[in-house]
Amino acid sequence: MEGKRVLVIGGGTSGNVMTVLLRRAGIDVDLVEVRPDWNVRGSGITLQGNALRVLREIGVWDEVREHGFGFDALGLTTPDGTVLHVGDVLRTGGDDLPATLGMQRPVLQRILVDAVRASGANVRLGTTAEILTEDETSATVRFSDGTEGRYDLVVAADGLHSATRVALGTGVEPEPTGMAIWRVPAPRPAGVECSVLSHGGPCYIAGYTPTSEDTIYAYLVEAARGRAAIPPESYAREMRRLAEGYGGAWDEIRDSITDPAQVNYTWFDRMLVEGSWHRGRVVLVGDAAHCCPPTMAQGAAMALEDAWVLSQLLTSGSAWDEELLTRYYERRIDRVRMVVEASVQIGQWQLDGVPGDVPGLLEATMPVLKELP
Repeated sequence: MEGKRVLVIGGGTSGNVMTVLLRRAGIDVDLVEVRPDWNVRGSGITLQGNALRVLREIGVWDEVREHGFGFDALGLTTPDGTVLHVGDVLRTGGDDLPATLGMQRPVLQRILVDAVRASGANVRLGTTAEILTEDETSATVRFSDGTEGRYDLVVAADGLHSATRVALGTGVEPEPTGMAIWRVPAPRPAGVECSVLSHGGPCYIAGYTPTSEDTIYAYLVEAARGRAAIPPESYAREMRRLAEGYGGAWDEIRDSITDPAQVNYTWFDRMLVEGSWHRGRVVLVGDAAHCCPPTMAQGAAMALEDAWVLSQLLTSGSAWDEELLTRYYERRIDRVRMVVEASVQIGQWQLDGVPGDVPGLLEATMPVLKELP
């Protein structure tokens, strides 16, 4: 790996993990992130075992476990809070990792940022990158501060609305699925020990996930509305209104929703770049290549697995050529497509008002995710 140089565009989850894995192999890495605060926003994140497996690989599992909340069950309730079922969830990361871990998203980002800093990567915040020229072995990139650099490979981890993906001319952009989600961090009510979902009531899904000993994040999924019709200053009031239809722990959660700045409203999107995830010396990872609704809580896991698989190939001793980048796509596409299609299907059943065989769908997909990517 001596003399190899990589540019990672995007300092989110997949970009940070990619950087750490490449630096471990002795590859010089520049990471650029458009946000000067290094993207520390968000309420909570649900990480299933196959995501935790990658975080263990980069050496941050102990800290993630300390600051998150791990569990092995999923609860189902009626809208009024009556418990219908609490069942075990498959440990997709292996038997030595919990099935699921919730944590505050800014805390996860801080852990990953610290790992990137410790790796010795060159980090440039508040910076964008534009691919100028390419040949068979390298790409020349111009940065927003007017400087230029030459790299053996450019890894585009710049998210759902990736400017790099657009510049590559894939012709693929996110498509709304028709659903939207309200998210908010909240204090953890006593007795909340795992993710709990309620179907029905004023929303398609009302749920919450513990993110630490003291916190959860709560969410409500409804039919997508135009954002312009919901002023941001009304977000807390609107989420409380929707939460009125739910009881149990929601009585306590609802009272804590007071700050509109803490409430996030986002549409569900779907996207999958088909054919290949690279053009020349530029390769897509994570949300830049694919996205899906969080109905299976596998979005972060798929992004983390991308970084893990690509780094394995880049550090295998093989030439960094068309064949290697094609192998990356071939190892990922069937698994990612399965997750995207299953996640969209679960939401579509709810939109259509049909029961759907969610248990059967999960029984078919989750064991596949326990296998190494």
